[in-house]
Amino acid sequence: MSEPAYRRVVVKLSGEYLAGSQPFGIDQPTLDRVAGDIIAASELGVEIAVVVGGGNIFRGVDVSSRGVSRPTGDTMGMLATVMNCLALDSALGRKGKPSRILSALAMPQVCELFTRGAAMRYLAEGRIVLLAGGTGNPFFTTDTTAVLRAGEIGAQAVLKATNVDGVYSADPKIDKTAKRFDRLTHSQAVTGGYKVMDATAFALARETSLPIIVFSIAEPGSIGAILSGTGKGTIVAG
Repeated sequence: MSEPAYRRVVVKLSGEYLAGSQPFGIDQPTLDRVAGDIIAASELGVEIAVVVGGGNIFRGVDVSSRGVSRPTGDTMGMLATVMNCLALDSALGRKGKPSRILSALAMPQVCELFTRGAAMRYLAEGRIVLLAGGTGNPFFTTDTTAVLRAGEIGAQAVLKATNVDGVYSADPKIDKTAKRFDRLTHSQAVTGGYKVMDATAFALARETSLPIIVFSIAEPGSIGAILSGTGKGTIVAG
């Protein structure tokens, strides 16, 4: 097994993926498989923090288009990410891996408030750190959260786990002629308007010189494969 390319990473996992084949909610076999992949990747000697989206439960942007204010809708979406982290925390625990939820929203009866010091301490203890509640502010996506938290904790890369094996010039499910990129600069990702991650996240990664690796989570063991340099994905860096 190759030495991992990075020793501390933030994995950005879409909430929609946790629904599996269901239209919404959490598919238990999918959740358990993802938990196993995270554990296997950590056993390579990598410190892992995870940012989970909330789209399988609630999307603030969608409800805002129907009359709820955007700040309120986004806050509801942040609460959905807490629920997903609680589910992932439980799945990791069942497999014997200690984890800790740190939330940008204060809810002491449920989980601990995020601080950089707490995150660093739990990572050093070998725990998986689950980062919930987005940034704690409306108008920012969990993509941006992942890049922000990565910068705060000194992560060496953000691993963006999606349903496709990299960044394409168009949606490959719709446009069969879409070009797949092996590598892009942050600036190219921003100006190209590629929808795999929002422009704010790419711009922040550019400012902090943080690599983003976009890959498919659908293949079992894909997180470890990316860390070991054998996985297929698009590197956004430089």
